Amino acid sequence: MINHTASLVVLAACLTTSALADGSHAIHQHGAIHSGENTEAPKDFDILAAHVHREGDVVVFHMTTAGEAGATLPQATGQMARSNVLAYVWPTTLKPEDVGFESDGGIVAMVATSHPDFDDTPLFDENGDGNALNDGGRWHSHWVILAPNEKCGPGTLSVKDIPEGSAPKMPATWPGVPVYLDSPGFSPLLSGPEIRVNAVLSGKEGSEPFQYDGVTSALRVNANVHAPLLCVTDVFDVASGDLSLPGEVD
Repeated sequence: MINHTASLVVLAACLTTSALADGSHAIHQHGAIHSGENTEAPKDFDILAAHVHREGDVVVFHMTTAGEAGATLPQATGQMARSNVLAYVWPTTLKPEDVGFESDGGIVAMVATSHPDFDDTPLFDENGDGNALNDGGRWHSHWVILAPNEKCGPGTLSVKDIPEGSAPKMPATWPGVPVYLDSPGFSPLLSGPEIRVNAVLSGKEGSEPFQYDGVTSALRVNANVHAPLLCVTDVFDVASGDLSLPGEVD
């Protein structure tokens, strides 16, 4: 059943509900990464399929879940330190410079996140109330660079920190936080089991083939709010099962 509130959001973004219901979900796409039911994951973070494809200069990241995508929001703590983040993640083999970062290693990922205790999209007013700094709990998108960080735990990833005193190249919409994170303003579209992010990749870099995977996860802000700032604390599901990035975008 189509959620009519969500369909209005889709319509406003020039996509129709029927377009999402007529076979355009990730699970319907040729070449999608299909994932069996994961009974240990919450339904809305249980990935059934992840897919990425091009529509001109737009790269569509989408994921089909076993529940209502985006239904669960993080529990607020009242402060940024030790606060919680929930995320739908598409790790890729894109290079950091492809999305505006300095070429400095790490995994480039498109992420749709919610975190009610802080706002890292200062250029955008997601809830339309005239205040651009109070809507971190709304689902929004980021480009991030992920890297192993033993300070988060053995074999654990974090959003890559910017060392104190350094000034690497950041995208124009970098929100000023000391991590490799961009806030490009691509609003996630939620419709029943589907979450979709339409991202712009232009120029030669955006036209190169790349590989991808799908992940659902929880993260937490460190107590000292830096070094590391944002650690992955739970992985609910991985579309490929082993983060091998088997999906291909030509």
